Parts: sequence; structure tokens; C-alpha cells
Amino acid sequence: MPPSLLLRIFLPFAAGYFLSYAYRTINAVLAPHLAADVSLDAAALGLLTSVYLLAFGAFQLPLGVLLDRYSPPKVEAILLLLAAVGAGLFAVGDNLGDLVIGRVLIGLGVSACLMASLKTFVLWFPLRQLPAVNGWVMAAGGIGALAATAPVEAALRLTSWRGVFTGLAALTGLTAVAIFLIVPEHPATSHRSDWRVQWQGVVEVFTSRIFWRLAPMGALALGAHIAIQGLWAGPWLKDVADFDQALTAHYLFWAAAGMVAGFLSLGTLTYWLNRLEVPPVMVTVISMVVFIGIQLALTIGYTGTPLLLWIAFGFFGTASTLSYAILSQAFPPGLAGRVNTAFNLLVFIAAFIMQWGLGAVIGLWSRTATGGYAPVGYSAGFGLVVALQIAVLGWFWYAGTTRAGFLNGTTQRPI
Repeated sequence: MPPSLLLRIFLPFAAGYFLSYAYRTINAVLAPHLAADVSLDAAALGLLTSVYLLAFGAFQLPLGVLLDRYSPPKVEAILLLLAAVGAGLFAVGDNLGDLVIGRVLIGLGVSACLMASLKTFVLWFPLRQLPAVNGWVMAAGGIGALAATAPVEAALRLTSWRGVFTGLAALTGLTAVAIFLIVPEHPATSHRSDWRVQWQGVVEVFTSRIFWRLAPMGALALGAHIAIQGLWAGPWLKDVADFDQALTAHYLFWAAAGMVAGFLSLGTLTYWLNRLEVPPVMVTVISMVVFIGIQLALTIGYTGTPLLLWIAFGFFGTASTLSYAILSQAFPPGLAGRVNTAFNLLVFIAAFIMQWGLGAVIGLWSRTATGGYAPVGYSAGFGLVVALQIAVLGWFWYAGTTRAGFLNGTTQRPI
């Protein structure tokens, strides 16, 4: 592929996913400002942040059909304009209802940022390269998470959180135009089947044994990573580690840096190990076990090496994103959009439940003398999240050891 074509395919999608992740994680820094300006308690703050995830996830199944039937770049560009409108509404909203509507529009608008890129990469790149190239675009999302930490905290010295969202609205509109005009069409997007056949593909995915062996494991791990890093990491650093706002933003920055490193290195490592006949799913499982161990440290309130702990959280929390490439290899390319969005639906259902649920659990305990949340609330909430991940990891092993041929049948290549 000529470098100029590679850049035309990759860079606009990377810009879109940068914004998607910035929107997803920015409330971890803005939480104290939002809570103060709009009078939000823990449950309301969790709801406000997590409705992004609910709207994002709710649109995944129709999105998969749209991506497999129409041009992925055009679908993403149109939806990004909706996200720009939502960011503008969020910037001017003065009550919880306005902010929730704005956040819903943002979640719906950026719902295609990763999925459209993954579908396009399946069309343009060899299958074995998907873990690496998917990791590159996800690293762009990690950079968006970086931008939503210390840089946002610095920006708040110059403007308010409303000014930050006004700027995001403008950048989102410009990115939509760039994707529409720059990303080339793939010839395969001109061949369209009817709607009935498209939805039959959705049924095929959701009735696949391999999907239900792999998807719960990846969805719960990714959901935990999104729920915690996207909101509750900031309050944990403040209430459990006893950090001020500036130091909290600094640690969130390094957690996001660990996430970028994970996206870049784990995808590339998986690609090379796959060439040595090491299955990508093995990298995912081992990394998930480490990730659970890190969350256990957070659950017990360990603060001995908080910087290393949160860098590791960001790094190993990315491992389950390999599930997108693994599942894409397991189904025909024509189903790629529906496979990835079906998995993404589970991810964001899990993230929504965890992010809102963590707020509900944390809020069960009385506020501390300093106005923060009680550390025991974090232990209870994080402990439940860890228990769920251990359960689905057990299901993965159970399904593989007791049901012959569970990985065969629909797979195109070993995973």
C-alpha cells in the first residue's frame, strides 16, 4: 500500500478515535467541577458519565448493519456531526437533564469511531496485521485519554469546563468533514445485500459458540477498564490515595500513557507471536489475569506504589481489545462490522452497568469529613467488579475444556 494511501486511511480515523476517548475519560478530571456547578452526588455523577456508554452501546447493532451495508467513513462522518451538536449542548447546559441529553448525543455520535476504522482495516489490510494496525488506532484513542487528563486540568486555569467542551465541539465538526472528504472508498462497499440478509448476519454472530466463549471475557475486562479509568480513577486517587486535584490529573495522565503503550506494544507483540504460532487469545488471557491482580490491589486500597499501579492498570487494561482482531479473524470479512459491533455492545453494556453501579455502591457510605467518598465504598465496588471478571474467566476455561470443538465450526483460522 502506498504510504500516502495508508495515511489517508489511518490518520482521519485516528483523529476520530482520539476524540471518542477524550469524551469518554474527560469526566475523571472534570468530576469535581461538574459536581460543584450542577450539584451532583456520586450516583448522579456516575449516571451522567455512563449515559455516554449506554447510548454508545445501544447503537452498536444497527451500526454494524450500516457499516457492512454502506461506506464506513461516510457513516462515521455523519455520526460525528451529531457528537459535535451534543458537545455544544453539554457546554451550555445548566442542569442535569441538559447535560445528560448532551452526553447521550456525544455517545451516539462517536459510536462509530472505532468500529468504522476496524471495518475499513479489515477491507484494506491482511488479517494477520489486524492486531497491530488495530492497536495503532487504539493508541490514538489512548492519546485522547492523555489529552483529557493533565492538559485539560491546565486548560481549566484558562477557561471553564464549558469552554473545554466548546473547543471539543469545534474539533469534532472539523474531524467529521475531514473523514468525509479524505478517506477513500473501498470497492467492496459498493456491493450491498438487502436488509433481511444483513440482520441474518447479526443472528449468525449472536448464535455462534465461539462468540459466546470469547466475548464475555473481553467485554467484562474492557468494561471495567472503561468504567474505572473513565471516571472512578480520579475520585479513588483523591479519596483513597489522598491526592489533590493537580496530582490526581498527573497520575491519570500516566495511566493514560500506560494505555497508549499497551495499545502499541500488545498488538504488535501479538502479531509477531502469532507468526510463531502462539495464539492471540493466549496473550489476552495472560494479560487479563495480570489486570485482575492490579484491580485487587486497588480493591484493598494499596497505595505503596500508586504511580506504577496506575501505569500498569492502563497498560494491561488494553489487552482485551485484542478480542476485536481475534473475532474478526473468526468470521468472514463481510461480517466484520456486525461482529465487532456485537462485541462492542457487550463491552459498553458492561461499562455502563459498572460505571453507574460503582457510583451507587460507593454512595452507600457516608461522606468523609473532607467531603470525599469513603474508601470502604471503593473496596466494595471494585471488589464486585473483580468478582465478575473472575467468573467470566472461569467460563472461558470451562467452555474450552468441557465442550469439544468449541473453537471450531465458524472459525476461519486458529485464534
